[in-house]
Amino acid sequence: MGLMAPPARSTLSDALNQRNWRIYHALAQRLIARARALYAPEPCVLELDASVYALDATTSYLCLSLFDWAPFSLHVGCHQAAHAAGPARRDPSLHPISDGKLHDVNVLDILPVQAGAFYVMGRGYVDFARLYAMHQAGAFFVTRAKRGMDARRVYSAPTDRASGVICDQRIVFNGFYAAKNYPEHLRRIRFKDPESGKTLVFLTNNTSLPALTIAALYKSGWQVQLFFKWIKQHLRIKRFLATSENAVKTQVWCAIATYLLIAIVKKELHLDASLYTCLQILSVSVFEKTEVSCALQPDRSPKESPNSANQLNLFEF
Repeated sequence: MGLMAPPARSTLSDALNQRNWRIYHALAQRLIARARALYAPEPCVLELDASVYALDATTSYLCLSLFDWAPFSLHVGCHQAAHAAGPARRDPSLHPISDGKLHDVNVLDILPVQAGAFYVMGRGYVDFARLYAMHQAGAFFVTRAKRGMDARRVYSAPTDRASGVICDQRIVFNGFYAAKNYPEHLRRIRFKDPESGKTLVFLTNNTSLPALTIAALYKSGWQVQLFFKWIKQHLRIKRFLATSENAVKTQVWCAIATYLLIAIVKKELHLDASLYTCLQILSVSVFEKTEVSCALQPDRSPKESPNSANQLNLFEF
């Protein structure tokens, strides 16, 4: 850019404090819509003719003496959407950043529920009253059972233990409040992961899909955790340049927009390189007079063979 030296930290801090974070939030939402349209035609992995949403959240712990506006921590929620495929997509939709007092399960109160869609979530979202409201809305959920859940078996379906499915049951709750909050039958699947050897217990209100598909749905929901991990590791989201609420939200949404831009470029240019490789290339070439498509394409120029005319021969045949 022609700068003699990198801008001072105080200069960046002032810019983050003065510019409204909603500008970058709106930019990220536009990029989310563009990325979703690009990744939607991908081939279906789980062969589901329905939308699948994976819910998760991440937390960044802040120093209260510096970030007095965010008691306890900074909470970022995410649901990663996939239309007519598994949730392994790169088009996250995020709800507003909040302090750490917002529990994961409260997101279900503000989440628009789509009838016929699947919602994959962890144990932090288990609230039987909210899950029953989702069931009544015509949506399906897949989650993990909490330890010590008081329920009894009503029916057991035949299973093939060689596939990893230990049992596939219909259950009802014994507890008064649990039975009141969810008065209908639930499906409980006990699955032993062949890779880790752990036994996982899934709860769902869907009774038509095979048990292995339910397990695969939950496993594919881990992509949201990988998304947060990528953001924190490669975009240094834990190192904030200013301490105000506006500055922190601005930096978070800028990181989200950066991730989405790289995902969009990777898809539009049909690149085989990883997102991290694209990020590294762009970080050193973004201000050069080189087209992005040329900078990110692998070097396919033929290697020059050494000129053998000037080489001496030890033996003549």
